[in-house]
Amino acid sequence: MPYRLTVLGTGYLGATHAACMAEMGFEVLGLDVDPGKIERLRRGELPIHEPGLEELLQRNLESGRLRFTTSYEEAAAFGDVHFICVGTPQMQGEYAADVSFLDAVVESLAPHLDRECLVVGKSTVPVGTAERLAEKLVRLSPAGMQVELAWNPEFLREGFAVQDTLRPDRIVMGVASERAEKVLRDVYAPLGEVPIVVTDFPTAELVKSAANAFLATKISFINAMAEMCEASGGDVRQLSQALSYDDRIGGRYLNAGLGFGGGCLPKDIRAFIARAEELGADRSLAFLREVDSINIRRRVRVVDLARELLGGSFDDRTVAVLGAAFKPNSDDIRDSPALDVAVTIAEQGGKVKVYDPAALGNARAAHPHLGYAESAFDAARDADVVLLLTEWQEFLALDPEELGATVAARNLIDGRNVLDAETWRCAGWNYRALGRP
Repeated sequence: MPYRLTVLGTGYLGATHAACMAEMGFEVLGLDVDPGKIERLRRGELPIHEPGLEELLQRNLESGRLRFTTSYEEAAAFGDVHFICVGTPQMQGEYAADVSFLDAVVESLAPHLDRECLVVGKSTVPVGTAERLAEKLVRLSPAGMQVELAWNPEFLREGFAVQDTLRPDRIVMGVASERAEKVLRDVYAPLGEVPIVVTDFPTAELVKSAANAFLATKISFINAMAEMCEASGGDVRQLSQALSYDDRIGGRYLNAGLGFGGGCLPKDIRAFIARAEELGADRSLAFLREVDSINIRRRVRVVDLARELLGGSFDDRTVAVLGAAFKPNSDDIRDSPALDVAVTIAEQGGKVKVYDPAALGNARAAHPHLGYAESAFDAARDADVVLLLTEWQEFLALDPEELGATVAARNLIDGRNVLDAETWRCAGWNYRALGRP
């Protein structure tokens, strides 16, 4: 391979990108400022739960193609192409994105860049960030104009990150020169025939924000229809099915339920709103405030439904919560709708027991005051109501009779609309779901 790659930041995105680039045959050096995280990665241990990634990590450590360091000086000397993969979380008390981690990487790396190289941003950022960082790189680097920036946004789905990296549906390259484009095309050439969109910095930055905004809007749209179904007696699952046959709309992400969470959609649409306001284009994205609001209302509705099933109060009632991660096949609890509901019910006097196949450790660390269980049946034991809030496959496979033998009362809220209502009702459960009669 003609290039040696570095990956700066080894969180969810960085760890995945580093292992996958090594799997493609590149020599890769991953960098993080957290020595503990680097030690774990060197041992082949992942700090996250992501199907298939740990095997990839271990295989490429053993091959010698993948190494990890805490030294920016070593990274600068090693790499021809430097991928920036740090987070851009929501700022405390504001909608705007915190891009300080990006600036910290550039300010730490640039003084050691003394030869021609390409720095590639993959993080989701407010439009205008790339142009500012490109100028900073040139100003702080000994190699000056020989150090170029490109913006190459990621489109990973948690639970499918390895697949999305090695078999992407498209690659977006925001570049300012033919040289930068050639380098990126060379890097991604091992992937074979993949649609490539070559564009400028602002468009590349906007693509990711727009994609997340559109997805969030689609999810919130069907949840708004669920609200209408609840008000009118309609069935949102049948409504969604009818809509899905229209190929202009499609059925993907048209499943009503508890709504979206995680480390991307919520903070990214809020950052998009904030940046639009800074640019004087706030009216163009005003609808995203309602998208966000609809999403939060679904969490409130689940709490209200549970309280209704318990006769109007959570006091001294046991509530089983199945799910803590924001989505299945992940241990990510950032802005998790399931945990938000669990915390709210506990604050209102309920005795909450949470079970999740992968996210219990993270949930316990973040919310030690909640009760936790080691299995779905343990969580449901003597429960007055069971809430299915993350659609793990093991929850979909639960037997209603077997689970019913453990609970105090057969009350169930299907917060993800994934169970067969008739099957559970025939087993004597008082089954409720969002947007359904």
